[in-house]
Amino acid sequence: MGLLDEIHRRRTFGIVSHPDAGKTTLTEKLLLFGGAIQEAGAVKSNKIKKGATSDFMEIERQRGISVATSVMGFEYKGRQINILDTPGHQDFAEDTYRTLTAVDSAIVVVDVAKGVETQTEKLVQVCRMRATPIMVFVNKMDREGRDAFDVLDEIESKLGLRLCPLSWPIGIGKQFQGVYNLWEKKLELYVGSNKQKVQDSIAFDDLTDPALEGLIGQSAAVALREELELVQGVYPQFNQAAYLQGDICPVFFGSALNNFGVRELLDCFVEIAPTPLPKAAEERLVLPEETKFSGFVFKIHANIDPNHRSRIAFVKVVSGTFQRNTNYLHVREGKSLKFSSPTTFLASKRSVIEEAFPGDIVGLPDTGLFRIGDTLTEGEKLHYIGIPSFSPEHFRFINNADPLKSKQLAKGVDQLMDEGVAQLFTLLVNGRKIIGTVGALQYEVIQYRLEHEYGAKCSYEPFSAYKACWIDSRDPQQLAEFKKLKQRYLAEDKYGKLVFLADSAFSLQMSQEKFDGLTFHLKSEY
Repeated sequence: MGLLDEIHRRRTFGIVSHPDAGKTTLTEKLLLFGGAIQEAGAVKSNKIKKGATSDFMEIERQRGISVATSVMGFEYKGRQINILDTPGHQDFAEDTYRTLTAVDSAIVVVDVAKGVETQTEKLVQVCRMRATPIMVFVNKMDREGRDAFDVLDEIESKLGLRLCPLSWPIGIGKQFQGVYNLWEKKLELYVGSNKQKVQDSIAFDDLTDPALEGLIGQSAAVALREELELVQGVYPQFNQAAYLQGDICPVFFGSALNNFGVRELLDCFVEIAPTPLPKAAEERLVLPEETKFSGFVFKIHANIDPNHRSRIAFVKVVSGTFQRNTNYLHVREGKSLKFSSPTTFLASKRSVIEEAFPGDIVGLPDTGLFRIGDTLTEGEKLHYIGIPSFSPEHFRFINNADPLKSKQLAKGVDQLMDEGVAQLFTLLVNGRKIIGTVGALQYEVIQYRLEHEYGAKCSYEPFSAYKACWIDSRDPQQLAEFKKLKQRYLAEDKYGKLVFLADSAFSLQMSQEKFDGLTFHLKSEY
């Protein structure tokens, strides 16, 4: 199979939503349909000790939430599907933002009862900024919730998306019988009253056929006909070109927990979703069809296997073919590197691969050489853009709680910061270390992982700061004056860049006005 055939076979997408909308459960069921796992883990059930496949870190199993992006690949209907299951919790949003740089499309999960929640709005904004094609899955239709039209109205108004329903629910909650698949013109119904088994699809392209009453009952048939007439009158017809440009978003209804509506979503997805897309580098636009390999690191995970202290850099292949035991240029370091055991993933399970193609995610063993945003090529000096660190919103001093384990603490902090779970700042005035995070829950995760993965203990002290601003200077004299005046609030980030830890919005505004020869950036990529 040639490079072009391999590219057309691939679909790489992220699943995003607010916590608890059913994102990880949906991932499980997609893996189940793809034959990648034999039995889905019950994410919520405490009776079943089997955890979700994509939640493989101990803290994720304990809390029932995802705190790190998981990468999973499987074959389905001749296509290679790569899923990136992202954290939904707002405290881990930065991991999700970075992951969205590595996907070609996204599936947004919305809970029918709760509707659109804050975190979903933020993540969809990021997708829309990049014109990422979006599909929407309205989940938990077997629970009592709102009318389907109300949910679609809210999605359109809050997320600013133009929707195009490709399936429609028959009832809701206790009255939920299944869905009518507009994409394939089929009825998908439950068998029996326990709503655990799905009947085979029934081809049904003429909804005026009286046989509909025999299948779903008189009142449900009347309601379905009326609602679908309204759907066809109100919502645009599906147009693949408009979807690929991010202009319209197909919508499917179902219940991920009960395996309902997931196959329809997956079948449609493999047909319409984009193949790997070109990506902009600082130097030029890189096309997937190019014969020479290039890729970028969008995530680093320390201790993916705690028994071996292993650290993995996740690389998205952008162009060409990645091959095992071949020399590639690490652009930032200017070094030539060869990888003897590149891996593909099913969450924490890994298998060594010989080659990978555009759209694939490859895991490379990392001894500390990689940073998020690093580029690998066959020799060309490319720098992929759009993978920034954002200004943290919470700041705390980190202290060593066990003086005998200072080496372990230093190593643990160093590796966890490389992962991008938080940012490390060192005060210039006294060398004290400050950890900045997007959300407060991150501190708990860092403390937990330091103890359980590195055998080190830490404690925190509050540090009052409003924002971290990276300083860029056009005026050396002003910079020297600024450093003298604000020395108490100046630090270096992990890579030696100067950062101003502004103590208040007022202080930042005054500094911007007084030092007009300096630029204050709220993200590290400027």
